[in-house]
Amino acid sequence: MPTIAEINLETLDLCDATTTSFPAASLLRKTNEAYERVVGWILEIDGTWQWDDTNYTTLPIGTQTLVENQRAYSFNDKFLEIEEVLVKDAGGTWRILKPIDQSEYGNIPLEEAFPDSGIPTHYDKVTDDTIKIYPAADDGSSVTLVNGLKVKFRRTADIYTSAEVTTGTKVPGFISSAHYILSYMAAIPYCMKYKQDRVNLYEERVRQYKDEIIKSYSKREQDKPKRVTMMESLYR
Repeated sequence: MPTIAEINLETLDLCDATTTSFPAASLLRKTNEAYERVVGWILEIDGTWQWDDTNYTTLPIGTQTLVENQRAYSFNDKFLEIEEVLVKDAGGTWRILKPIDQSEYGNIPLEEAFPDSGIPTHYDKVTDDTIKIYPAADDGSSVTLVNGLKVKFRRTADIYTSAEVTTGTKVPGFISSAHYILSYMAAIPYCMKYKQDRVNLYEERVRQYKDEIIKSYSKREQDKPKRVTMMESLYR
């Protein structure tokens, strides 16, 4: 599977460029833009299987300590979409919170709809990286405060840093057969300026890679029981 060093070399080759005509900073920016677009395609694919960039060393789960009477909690800005919010009750059981929105309560502020502290039952997504829980947590009588809030989310790509480009060994976190899509996608803006006759060819190659990516990830699902009928083989 190609590393970032090999992907960058391929981009330069596609453009007939050098590190002088296509500076490293510009190449990094275009590669990361392409990376995030590819991840966006993957995340949009329907199905129960949830993708996560294989370069991350932790699961896409954020955990925080609850604070008595505090409603707002912020999380890492890498997450794109909340999958599930949970709180741990005083007995150690995780409870799923229901999503709500102010519009559901009309002119009644959510703070007034849930005036008393206790064990949270609902959450409202306030901004891209902040939620509010209702009711606010109490003093620990009914909820576990330490690491008692958990958010499962979907996050964007673990994009490259200049240091990782220098090291040159990191690989993209999606199927290896399509890694060079980043080279073609990064090359297109450069070629639109300096090698316009190549743009259509490279765009077609990107479409082919995209089809491969979508086909691959649309087939993946979370582990779940499969219904076996008389027409199906147990050994395929």
